[in-house]
Amino acid sequence: MNKKLIFGIVLGIVLIYFSVRGIKFDETLFHLKRIHLGYVALSLFLMVFMQVLRSHRWGVILKPLENISQLTLFSVTCVGFLAIAAIPARIGELARPYLIAKRSSIKMSSALGTVVVERALDSLAILTITIVVLMFNDLPSWMIKSGIIFFILTLLMIAMVVGLVWRREDAVLMIERILRLLPGKLGDKVNQVIHHFIDGFLVIADVKRLLYLLFLSAVVWLADVAAIYTMLLAFGFDLPILASFVVMVILVAGIAIPTAPGFIGNWHYACILGLSLFNIAKPEAFSFALVYHFLSMMMIVVLGVAFLPFNKFSISDMTKQMGQNQGPR
Repeated sequence: MNKKLIFGIVLGIVLIYFSVRGIKFDETLFHLKRIHLGYVALSLFLMVFMQVLRSHRWGVILKPLENISQLTLFSVTCVGFLAIAAIPARIGELARPYLIAKRSSIKMSSALGTVVVERALDSLAILTITIVVLMFNDLPSWMIKSGIIFFILTLLMIAMVVGLVWRREDAVLMIERILRLLPGKLGDKVNQVIHHFIDGFLVIADVKRLLYLLFLSAVVWLADVAAIYTMLLAFGFDLPILASFVVMVILVAGIAIPTAPGFIGNWHYACILGLSLFNIAKPEAFSFALVYHFLSMMMIVVLGVAFLPFNKFSISDMTKQMGQNQGPR
């Protein structure tokens, strides 16, 4: 069995243990019975809306390479997120680039480059939210330090992406010099992959489109905050909207850690940790985590399975495609 998979499963089990330790499950059941279904339905709607926004934003990033229909983008996005949730060690991240390459003339390495741009935009949006939260609220020192580290890593990622676009020729020359050290065929293959990968960053050169993408990214994460806030209302928690921002930031950091499929363990622990900052008792926080996780996974699974017949893939095919020559078809 893959070492990363074993580590992920073990870590998930450990986090589940810490999540349920000391909880009386009759209290959890009591809070689950009191949930307001109207707010739950609204939260689920916001989650689906986020998925639509994500697919639209990806289409904007892909547009310099090819104009792809929204239905195709949405179906591939849904199946891609199903793969991310179902396949451990974040291998599922390759699903969307692989599928869009199958359904268009875009190379898989170029599509992978667009996903890197997407992640940079997400990081920038979350970073902005984090800074605002830290500036106007008295939060624990560990969260402030984590925010600073996240800030530095985000800036480095954005600087790298922007540098590859605006100094493309210099970057390509430097890469080619390095690749000359590799054996001929291997060097040529890697060189072609890297060239196509950089093509995925082309949208950054269009300032108007980039500003629109920044706006879309902000809306995506504000929709996520709204989904969390409506879930808090569903449980009758009398909390400020700040709590939704804090839970969102901690949850994003938590599920970034490769664990068991479906983010089991790290999702629940992150929710409990975030709500503990607002004095929500562990049984209530665990109830919230259970329902929020269930709804999120249910949405991903239902949409992913619905579009899976039109976007079939296998892990072996994805990894083979990444290793194949990415030259002209």
